Amino acid sequence: MASHDSHTGRLPGLFMSPDTSSFTEFLGVYSPELLPGRRAVPASRAGDEIPHGTTIVAVSFPGGVVMAGDRRATAGNVIAQRDIEKVFRADEFSAIAIAGTAGIGIEMVRLFQVELEHYEKREGRTLSVEGKANRLATMVRQNLAMAMQGLAVVPLFAGYDEERDGGRIFSYDPAGGRYEERDFHSIGSGSVFARGALKKLYRAELSAEDAALVCVQALYDAADDDSATGGPDLARRIFPVVASVTSDGYRRLGEDEVGALAQAVVDGRYDSPGGPTAPLR
Repeated sequence: MASHDSHTGRLPGLFMSPDTSSFTEFLGVYSPELLPGRRAVPASRAGDEIPHGTTIVAVSFPGGVVMAGDRRATAGNVIAQRDIEKVFRADEFSAIAIAGTAGIGIEMVRLFQVELEHYEKREGRTLSVEGKANRLATMVRQNLAMAMQGLAVVPLFAGYDEERDGGRIFSYDPAGGRYEERDFHSIGSGSVFARGALKKLYRAELSAEDAALVCVQALYDAADDDSATGGPDLARRIFPVVASVTSDGYRRLGEDEVGALAQAVVDGRYDSPGGPTAPLR
């Protein structure tokens, strides 16, 4: 009750203040202990490992962007979860995905979703794509203390830019540095291998369907060389999460759609284990 009483004394000023449209800033004053980066680091026991998520890819195409993530979370050399979801709707016209410490990352995603919704309700309009990317950078920076103790979260953000009529992709470092990427990007432990596949397969004129296929191919290549990345599990019907963002908004591809893409990729690997090849000219 003591904590509640101390909050109550601050309620009128905080809830009525027009000074900020940021829910994260409000929470930092009202209940800072609820912010992901303000949590106490849990005491670990010998042999304990915290689940981490990998690998995320994003590919832009004329009119939008596709983002996809594998479904595996690992704790050390053990598969902690086979069907974790790492790609989420941020708001109507943007998507966010996380790699790194899974628990903190999912909390950060939920807080970011509230942040964008809170801004829209307070201001009566949505943030620009760049504004959303900047807000996310601030949230990542707030987790720096955790990152320095080994609990880093690295998101990937993508959205539809109405002014450009196209998709934009933003990556981050654990200190909150924000970088706009061109055409495609990947993060996570399998990102090196995924990015090699993306370089090989990317075309500026990709359709939304082909961009989704390129993402699944890249995740397959990542899983082929990185043990922390999970490939399509046809037996269990566990497929990557794939979402597109266009002028029509955010859309997560259905399981049947992604299953068909995954099946096509797996079938193609029987004849060409290294995947499709790029023309030399």
